[in-house]
Amino acid sequence: MENTSEGTLITLFYLIFNIVSSIVIVLLNKWVYKYVGFPNLTLTFLHFVVTFVGLVLCQKCNVFKVKHVPLKDMVPLAFTFCGFVVFTNLSLQNNTVGTYQVAKVMTTPCIIIIQIFFYKKEFPLRVKLTLIPITLGVCMNFYYDIQFNVLGTVYATLGVVVTSVYQVLVSQKQHELQMNAMQLLYYQAPLSALILLLLVPVFEPVTTTIAIHWTAAVVGLVASSCITAFFVNLSIYWIIGNTSPLTYNMVGHMKFCLTVLGGVLLFQEPFHMNQGVGIILTVLGVTAYAHVKVKSPSVKS
Repeated sequence: MENTSEGTLITLFYLIFNIVSSIVIVLLNKWVYKYVGFPNLTLTFLHFVVTFVGLVLCQKCNVFKVKHVPLKDMVPLAFTFCGFVVFTNLSLQNNTVGTYQVAKVMTTPCIIIIQIFFYKKEFPLRVKLTLIPITLGVCMNFYYDIQFNVLGTVYATLGVVVTSVYQVLVSQKQHELQMNAMQLLYYQAPLSALILLLLVPVFEPVTTTIAIHWTAAVVGLVASSCITAFFVNLSIYWIIGNTSPLTYNMVGHMKFCLTVLGGVLLFQEPFHMNQGVGIILTVLGVTAYAHVKVKSPSVKS
């Protein structure tokens, strides 16, 4: 009985920890972009470095074992990993928190489209129907977002496409190489950091970062962002491995709603009533999709 209670408390801790850290990382990054003016690629590079250092420490503590595979198998993952983090961060930088969150939901329909056209996979009609409210909700949110801008929409779209490709590749590589998420991330993080190390001087001159007024508060914000990004990955890995798909999806819905609310309250972002309708449609669509997946384990995406 004590073991069951202890296990429940541990699960509850990780669920709450994941919800809090996932919301905090979005709001922290938005703050760093909006009020500090920190360069996007440089912050992403620092995230990758800190994530790799954290993974090395986890490996030393026997949280997971490194599986040795040819680096050439990891290069496509590293490039798409770079792309999805960079473009989603650019989307956050150029959109409201609400629009950024809603746009990310389009990853699900995009993955299904990729699998239908490039992998010739079939999906039941009930799965395809759940994509209707998701797509309508996202479109409504973008249309009624008072701070709508073309550049933000382009970054959000690129973020969705690259994230979808990345997630499909991760699923494929996990199956082919029999590796878990942390084993893949152990290779992805340093390779992606190396890629960005070559790109940062071209797109973000070092003088841009040096010119920032480096107060203790700024250093603390950047460090907190990097450490929180690692904890988000770690907690997601634990939740996926130790709870049901339904639990993971429900936690995702809660994070979605709380992050949108946090953006409105913390950054005083304007909020149109029709955006609320769009968000409700999106949440209903994602909930229906999650329900179909849980009821039909054979449906994979």
